[in-house]
Parts: sequence; structure tokens; C-alpha cells
Amino acid sequence: MSTAGEVPAFFKSMGSDSPVRPRQKFCGMFCPVEGSSDSKTLDFDALSACRGKSDGRVIDRQTDISQPKRVEIRESTGKEALQNLDDKRSDRLLIKGAKIVNDDQSFCADIYMEDGVIKQIGENLIVPGGVKTIDAHGRMLMPGGIDVHTRFQMPDRGMTSADDFYQGTKAALAGGTTMIIDHVVPEPGFSLISAFEQWREWADSKSCCDYSLHIDITEWHRGIQEEMEALVKDHGVNSFLVYLAYKDVFQLTDAQVYEVFSVIRDLGAIAQVHAENGDIVAEEQRRILEQGITGPEGHVLSRPEEVEAEAVNRSVTVANQTNCPLYITKVMSKSAADVIAQARKKGTVVYGEPITASLGTDGSHYWSKNWAKAAAYVTSPPLSPDPTTPDYLNSLLSCGDLQVTGSAHCPFNTAQRAVGKDDFSLIPEGVNGTEERMSIIWDKCVVTGKMDENQFVAVTSTNAAKIFNLYPRKGRIAVGSDADLVLWDPDVTKIISAKSHNSTVEYNIFEGTEVRGGPLVVISQGKIVLEEGNLHTTEGSGRYVARKPFPDYVYKRIKARSRLAELRGVPRGLYDGPVCEVSVTPKTMTPASSAKTSPAKQPNQPVRNLHQSGFSLSGAQVDDNVPRRNTQRIVAPPGGRANITSLG
Repeated sequence: MSTAGEVPAFFKSMGSDSPVRPRQKFCGMFCPVEGSSDSKTLDFDALSACRGKSDGRVIDRQTDISQPKRVEIRESTGKEALQNLDDKRSDRLLIKGAKIVNDDQSFCADIYMEDGVIKQIGENLIVPGGVKTIDAHGRMLMPGGIDVHTRFQMPDRGMTSADDFYQGTKAALAGGTTMIIDHVVPEPGFSLISAFEQWREWADSKSCCDYSLHIDITEWHRGIQEEMEALVKDHGVNSFLVYLAYKDVFQLTDAQVYEVFSVIRDLGAIAQVHAENGDIVAEEQRRILEQGITGPEGHVLSRPEEVEAEAVNRSVTVANQTNCPLYITKVMSKSAADVIAQARKKGTVVYGEPITASLGTDGSHYWSKNWAKAAAYVTSPPLSPDPTTPDYLNSLLSCGDLQVTGSAHCPFNTAQRAVGKDDFSLIPEGVNGTEERMSIIWDKCVVTGKMDENQFVAVTSTNAAKIFNLYPRKGRIAVGSDADLVLWDPDVTKIISAKSHNSTVEYNIFEGTEVRGGPLVVISQGKIVLEEGNLHTTEGSGRYVARKPFPDYVYKRIKARSRLAELRGVPRGLYDGPVCEVSVTPKTMTPASSAKTSPAKQPNQPVRNLHQSGFSLSGAQVDDNVPRRNTQRIVAPPGGRANITSLG
């Protein structure tokens, strides 16, 4: 008879408690191993400090970061291999000894994933056979990044941006981003749903990571509203973008923006705005071209940061009046960021999205003697010529005044940009940044002490997931979340260069920039897609991720504001006093109507024929209802500075 605490020899030979090999289950039977029946409840206080028993079964943790251990990836061997003969394609993955980093906490644990979903988190996990194991040695394990703004395969005047959905998502994965949200841009006059289906066709066949889609509103009429409703209800879209720029192409009037915001609010979606004053930009472009300035510097000169800040302020005003959640894309200047920060302090539901370019470089390159290099930086709103802008935007991102980050990745090659060699307004717009985004933010914000690792996760994935209703499927390491993960090395250094990037363009706007921090291993849909700098991507493996309307993170505040903002009239008695009679004279001129008609547009008033006299010999005159005065005083004698037509 065995004494208490002893295990029969027969059972000792089954399973293993080796720190380099997890306990396995074979042929459907769990091996009874010491401690297997213990409580597996997580003690987060202990885990956060990475404390545990040192009995040989605890994960090996890194203690000296100056001499980090190399991440090890091991294939199944022996009996384990028999459980899954095709181990290269195994959907079972175990990460041992990771420091798991979410937006709200960090703790040490093992993590097991299967079929693209996280199944277990804890210590001493019981996992099935056929498992590929990664020894993290205390490295940080984060949710995969979410790039909320890309424009892959973007059509522009018969051209297409240099990186298609395969090349773009491949570059994203190389930088630690495991999901992108691209913009659908319908040509005016074309159906939103048709454009959406076209983008789906492109992305489904080429994307190698998960993706979703924003829809840009490039014109406004009643049919557009009906299509928006269908996109939200049937196609998983919950964000729409309007343009205050690109006059006579995409730009909407303030009245149209008001109506679009009202529709978006009722649908439970997010209103995005490209914020620039398109009327002023058009006039400035004309003036600068007339002065003979045709190079890329004319782009930034025609778009001073005031026109961005004014448009942001106008968007905030309309959003407040319609009680619609607002999301400003491509925050590029201090002034625009300040408007967002002040609006948030006053309670406006508004979010700001700086991009990799505005966080990592500035607009001084527009004056480069090399035309091709200068043209590579052309984007709208433009990069600020103020060299202190990137640091300022990083500070606002770190303190929460700006909340999410995108890349607006839409590069064109030099031959394509040369369409505008004699006219800067014709240069195709767009820069790179999806591959560099996470490393740039880590280097500019975490290394400098502006934010910690948890805030980094928030601005690169979690906040985006919450705003666009992807959370906790994305942006979180938790049981049931997607197995989109990044094993992050905070100390690795890299010099960014067009020679080594995964984009197809000749120039990289961050050329020569040294950054600290980058991905060691990237896992997408539970599969390793990056290890030791080598990418293993599969074209067309990306999935479309539908997003439901009314995200709680956004609409809880909107609903509360709606209840408080209900208008009530003042109860009072009817007025029964005298009422003056007035005559309304029709306006002699009406403003030219836009080609983009509004659903609520009123019919034009009739124009008065100025050649038709108001005097009649019949006795009755058109002004008979105007009271006559008994006498008139002559202001000046005949021939003086007044005449009979000026009497009043």
C-alpha cells in the first residue's frame, strides 16, 4: 500500500513533468500526473510579478534582459508526432513562458491555441498531442496589431497603388499587424454595394491576414442612404467616411455632412472624416500654380495646417449637433490634434487617428532637390513642415488625447507619381507605413518613456477593436479570442530601408531611421507566419471580419447624451396681440446647385423677370398694400447726391 503523497510506479512512467515537454494525452486518456487535479485558477497578483514555484514544472522565465535567451520553436517528436503526422500544418500551438501583455495588465503564463482560437491560458496546461511549442523565455506576447487605415490596391485615374492586398497584408504581418481595415472608395455615380463587393473580391483572393472594410461616401442622395442601411444590416459594415476635401470630386457640403451624420447615428455606425477645407485648398492650389510653383512643395504650401484644424472643428460641431460619434482620420498637425483634445475635454465623442507617417517623420522632405523623393511624401493632409510635430503627436497619443493608429498605406511608384511632374495637384497621394507602424510607435513612445507596454497594446490594437466592435475577438489575449499574436522583442534594433522592406515601391519615407523594438514571431489565425525574419504567408488566407453596429465602447455615451439632449418647448399661452404684415420678396439670384443633390433639397424659387415692369395703367399696382406717407422730404435738390429713386 502506498503511503500518502506517493504515486505507484506504473503511473510514474506515464506522462512527463519535464519543463521542456508538456504533459500529453494519448489515445484519448489523460495521464494522471502529480498536480494534475490541482486548482488552475489564475492568481493575477502572483502572475503579474512572474512568481511561481520552482519545482521544475514552472516555465523558464527570463531574468537577465541584457542576455536574452533565443526564442525556440520545437516540432513534435516521438509519440507526439504520431498524433499529427503533418506537423508543419498543425493548428495546435503552445507558447511557454510568455509575459502576456494586454491593454490593462501584464502577467506570466503559458498559452495554448487550436484551430485559430485561444483555448487555454495558465501554468502547467494539459494539452493534446501533436503540439508545436514555442519557448518564449519571458518575452512579451501581445495581441496582433490592427491597422485601422489602409488603402491597398487603390484605384486612381486608371492607375492602382503599388501594393495590392497580398503585398500590403504581407508587409503588415512583417511588422506585427495581423488585421487591417481597408477603405472602399466608390466612384461618384456608382453603387456602394457594388464597390464593396469589388473590394471583397480583391481582398478575398489576395489578403493573407484578416481584414474588414470602411465605406467612403463620395456623393449624397437618397439611394446612398438605402445602400448604407443594407451594408450595415447585411454586410457587416459599421463605419463610413465623408470628405470635406477634394472639391468637385468627393467633397460634401456641410448640409450633406449633417444628413450623413444623422443617418450614421441612426444606423449605429461610426462617422469618419477626412478633414481639410476643400474650398480653400482649391483656391490655394490655383494661386500657387499661377506663381509658377509646380513641385511637391506646392502640395504642402496649398494645404496649411489651418485648413485641417478648421475642418476638424467643423466636423466636431456637426457631430455635436447630430449627436453622432466622430472619428478623424489622418491627424497630421498639432492644430488638428489640439482641436480633438479640446473637444474630448468638453465631452464630445470623438477619436483621433494619427498615422505612421505623422508619428515618425515630418514634411521638410517636400523641399528635397530630388523630385522623386519629395513626391514620395505627398499625402493629404500633408506632413507638417514643423519638425517638432511628430514628438507632439506621440505625446498626445501617449496621454490619451489621440486614441488609435493607422498607416494610410497607399504608396505609388515613381512613374505613377510622375503624372504630376508639372503640376503638384496631379501627384497621386499616399505613403507607406503598415510594416513600420508598430516599431515606430514603440521607438517613439515606449523607449522614450511616454507610454508603457500596456498603453502600446491599447493604441496599436485594443482601442481600435473596441471602437469598431471587434473586441474581444481582436485586440485581446483571452480564452476564446482569435489566435492573432505577436511575440515582441523590445531590444531588437533595425534600420528602415527600401532595400529590405516588403513594399514594392522604390522609396521608403522612413529611410535610414533606426528603430528599437520589433516582432520576433507573428501568429495569424493560430499559424506562425513570421519567425527569425522569415515570412510564411499564404495568398488568399485572410478572412473578412464582419462588424456589428452600436459598439458599446462608443454608443453608451451617445445614448446617454441623447437622453440628456432631448429638446422641450416652454409651455405658455397663445399670443393674441397685433401682428405686423410683411411681404416676402423672392431672391433675384439663387446659388448654383451642386451636382451632388441632397435628399432634403427644396425646389428652387422662381426667378423674377427684371424686364417686366411692376407699374400698370389699370389702376391697381403691386405696391398698393404698402402704406403711403402723406409727404416726402427731398434729401437734396435735383442734380444733387440723391434722386427720386432713393426715397424711402
